[in-house]
Amino acid sequence: MRVGVFFGQILKEQGVNLEAVANYARNLPEVEAVRVLGYRPRLDRAALLAEVRAARLDRIVLGGDCPGYLKPAFTRVLADAGGNPDEVRLASFREHGAQTGDALERAKAVVACAVRGVPFTLVATPKLTNVNPATLVVGAGVAGIQAALEIADAGKKVYLVERAATIGGHMAMFDKTFPTLDCAACILTPKMVAVGDHDLIDLMTCAEVQKVSGGPGAYKVKVLKRARRVDQKACTACNACSNICPISVWSEFDSRLSHRKAIYMPFPQAVPNACVVDPESCTYVLSDGSRCGVCRKKCPKDCIDLDEKDKAVDLEVGNIILATGYDLFDARRIERYGYGKLPNVLTSLEFERMTNAAGPTGGKIVLKTKKLNKRLKIEEQVADPAGPAPKSVAIIHCVGSRDANYNSYCSRVCCMYSLKFAHLVREKLPQAACHEFYIDMRAFGKGYEEFMERIKAEGTRVVRGRTAQVCEVNGQMVVKGEDILSDKLVEIPVDLVILAVGVVPAPGTQELAQRLGVPRDSDGWFSELNYNADPTLTERGGVFVAGMCQGPKDIPDTVAQASAVAAGVLRAIASGRGGGDLSALSLSEIEARARDLSAALAAHPSR
Repeated sequence: MRVGVFFGQILKEQGVNLEAVANYARNLPEVEAVRVLGYRPRLDRAALLAEVRAARLDRIVLGGDCPGYLKPAFTRVLADAGGNPDEVRLASFREHGAQTGDALERAKAVVACAVRGVPFTLVATPKLTNVNPATLVVGAGVAGIQAALEIADAGKKVYLVERAATIGGHMAMFDKTFPTLDCAACILTPKMVAVGDHDLIDLMTCAEVQKVSGGPGAYKVKVLKRARRVDQKACTACNACSNICPISVWSEFDSRLSHRKAIYMPFPQAVPNACVVDPESCTYVLSDGSRCGVCRKKCPKDCIDLDEKDKAVDLEVGNIILATGYDLFDARRIERYGYGKLPNVLTSLEFERMTNAAGPTGGKIVLKTKKLNKRLKIEEQVADPAGPAPKSVAIIHCVGSRDANYNSYCSRVCCMYSLKFAHLVREKLPQAACHEFYIDMRAFGKGYEEFMERIKAEGTRVVRGRTAQVCEVNGQMVVKGEDILSDKLVEIPVDLVILAVGVVPAPGTQELAQRLGVPRDSDGWFSELNYNADPTLTERGGVFVAGMCQGPKDIPDTVAQASAVAAGVLRAIASGRGGGDLSALSLSEIEARARDLSAALAAHPSR
């Protein structure tokens, strides 16, 4: 067949070098015409028709990040030229994990398959390998917990590695979940306890993957276990050590709204339910044992070993599940919102902790007040339960998301948790005014649209338009923005501002990707094998992705993906065979397979 290949970028200008792929396509024997259309091309139908007729094309291949956008126009052109419209084939780089500049060979392979009229997924099939039945799960948020429990409940060994001192991830910090307003702890805590008690789950907290060797089905993993300096089996969480500890620092779990000690429990329901020593603030550790150590003397169970050292553990597993979660966008980067300078401008996670009944204010919504830190002899802005309640609250959407200056993608969860915040403000402070500033309301899930309508009915003022600035005028915070539905600029005085910050890949994602050989997309998230058909497996055989580490998603989608990953792992274990590395297939090997499959289809068209 006479083939024409056309390339165009739709979503982003950056990505695979289209000129390099075009030069490769020109050397394929079936190809008669190649053209790079550029970024978001405006197609001239008449010119395309003349081009197709002049080259007498029988098949058109469209290459790029999202070639489906171009397909309708080319389908009509090929039909008008007297060809078969079914012979417009897509070579989607985004679908097959060829989005970044270092994926040039993959992009060429995708084009080669499309030129010969065979699906890339049928051609690029790695060899099967034997599978060790043990599984490593990296990250113990709700995704890692769900996957680990389902695999262990099926009778298979699981190693669950978590960098923090407790499992639960960000969900453990939440008060309620949208749209049902169920208690987050009531959903998550039973799963956390089940993980801690499961005989087939080897839980390693304060640990991280240091090195990975071997191959699919037989990985050798070195895990670095940092010293907790407290025997988690002997500790009874009596808090005698923390009560006497003289060092006080900001609490990460409470989003720096309150303080914790250098030896502490992350939160009362932590799993493991034991204290841990923070080596970056403990006086004994920092002074090499020459100072303090009072907690060890006070412990009634003698379970504190301040001299404990880090140690490495070697594991052998057949499959690895990445569930490393996410981090929040640093709101300080957008200076016009005043975060870090105006004390009552909070991020979403800070407000989550404030409204949580187990949080630093007991669930009360208050303004920060100055309080003397007696040890440091400085005044600090803290969330005091006795502090004054705000009379007006503003919630600003899309902070760091859907913005070409920071992250162009939508973080998906911000609209809904912002609506949840509006409900909590109206519920706990009925007399307070609540203003919600949004660009577009993306209520996409089951029950989400109804939840949005409920919030509007509760009296929240919903303003559509971008927020320009949060400033202080005569001691009063003022939110300046636009109301595009009323076609006017607005300036609203408020006492409290909540920034709906977007999500970004978790710290260490790049290093872990390099150790495992797993590609990341242009936004930094782990790349799945196939965007549409296989969103849980990576091109590294036996390595799966679950939850937010693959891209923004809410809790229901995270749990569903984790369950899908567990099913994929159990299928490989049950059969004893799993897929190898797709990246191990060379371009020449894929070309040869494509030729053979194309010839077979031509010889037996009914198949």
